[in-house]
Amino acid sequence: MQPNQPSQPQQLDQVAGERLSHANRIFTSDLSVNEFALLHGAGFEPIDLVMGVSVYHVGFQFTGIRQQQELPVLTEATYRARWNAMSRMQAEADSLNADGVVGVRLEWRQHGESLEHLEFIAVGTAVRFAKAPGSYKRPNGQAFTSHLSGQDMVTLMRTGYAPIAFVMGNCVFHVAVQSFRQMLSQMGRNMEMPQWTQGNYQARELAMSRMQAEAERDGANGVTGVSVDISNYAWGYHTVEFYASGTAVRRIGEGDPIVPQFTLGMNS
Repeated sequence: MQPNQPSQPQQLDQVAGERLSHANRIFTSDLSVNEFALLHGAGFEPIDLVMGVSVYHVGFQFTGIRQQQELPVLTEATYRARWNAMSRMQAEADSLNADGVVGVRLEWRQHGESLEHLEFIAVGTAVRFAKAPGSYKRPNGQAFTSHLSGQDMVTLMRTGYAPIAFVMGNCVFHVAVQSFRQMLSQMGRNMEMPQWTQGNYQARELAMSRMQAEAERDGANGVTGVSVDISNYAWGYHTVEFYASGTAVRRIGEGDPIVPQFTLGMNS
């Protein structure tokens, strides 16, 4: 089951509101020149760089060293921290009346001296569809969010699909410690480690299924650009988080046929 999401969206931060109030004078963007040019050609104009931050204390959940199981307290903590960052970025984009946020990056780093303090940061460029503002918003009226690059965004729209939301799922899992007899039986031999195989497989499946559930909730036809990352933060070797993310998309038209083109590299 996916960790519970807060029922109310984040309110726009007062300091962010002051910065964004100047967005109509000059835009800021982390788009490359090529991305900017391609999105502009597709009818999208950058409005401003938007972001969300959440510094979170990730606690500890006791479990037996021989227990093989998900650790729901830690799964909830790391999911909620990401949700906070994403929803604050969403609030900034919605305050600008943006159609969407492209090039979303959701990253983390250890904060300060404590290994349990993690900062999750969501950053992207809010854009508006100049020809028909609002036409690419999500069905609920919010701006879409997507981790796709400007090039991938343009290619996606040419196929008749549009982004809906950056979706994610995670699972913090404790892999049971092997017994002394098991370690002895493996010394000098090639053999599978079944608890690691099963634990990693189960954790990945949970993270992937939760990401898929978010996409289904948003009415998507699919998820593109999926990646699965692995981190253990400060928990030690046997406790691992599997985190899956991608961009949920919906079909909006038939699209144009894309004919592959041969490109000759100059270094050949």
